[in-house]
Amino acid sequence: MNYEELLAELRALADEKYRDFHKKLLADDNIVVLGVRVPALRRLAGYFRGREDELLSWPDSCYEIKFIKLAAVAAMPYEQFVVRLENCVSLMDCWALCDCFSPKCIRQNRRSFIPYIQKYLSDERPFAVRFAITALLSFYVEEQYLDLIFDCCARADTSHYYVHMAVAWLVAEVLVKHYDRGVAFLKQEFLTVRTHNKAICKAKESYRLAPEQKIYLNNLKR
Repeated sequence: MNYEELLAELRALADEKYRDFHKKLLADDNIVVLGVRVPALRRLAGYFRGREDELLSWPDSCYEIKFIKLAAVAAMPYEQFVVRLENCVSLMDCWALCDCFSPKCIRQNRRSFIPYIQKYLSDERPFAVRFAITALLSFYVEEQYLDLIFDCCARADTSHYYVHMAVAWLVAEVLVKHYDRGVAFLKQEFLTVRTHNKAICKAKESYRLAPEQKIYLNNLKR
């Protein structure tokens, strides 16, 4: 399958109603969306095993092409994946592409991947920062990495909406899984007021917290 054949396949799979729905979620009229559902995109990405570099060289003509590139690289072994990581981060121009990129090889290489998290946390590109935060969310919400998470959340520039939301999401997950440590972090007031309060709101949405925990969190709002 070459680029033109892939594009033709995507157009054949496109659903106009799904495209309109997805474009509303992305909230960016500059992004070209054909309207192909995620299972089909993941299936197509599998065709490019061993051809990832060729795939990455093709034009980024639409959301779906970028998704397939990210999915193909995400399936690679860790040593091959990190070589292509910057190519992938450069494709992220919306929250959906960022959030879909969750390479499972990171889980077995969490220690060695920390420098990449630190690198992208300091990036000027908001979705690169969001990627760093969502990587923490996907693979690091465990006791031994909480100090790393708190440091990254405190340092992240949450003036950008999608970074703000990612940090709030991550802190909420910490509150759900490690309540006492999460509460202690909130009490230090390292986050902006907006992100602090959003994290509490998102944690309160979880069924995994007890009613009394949610009441206490509500009292921590600033």
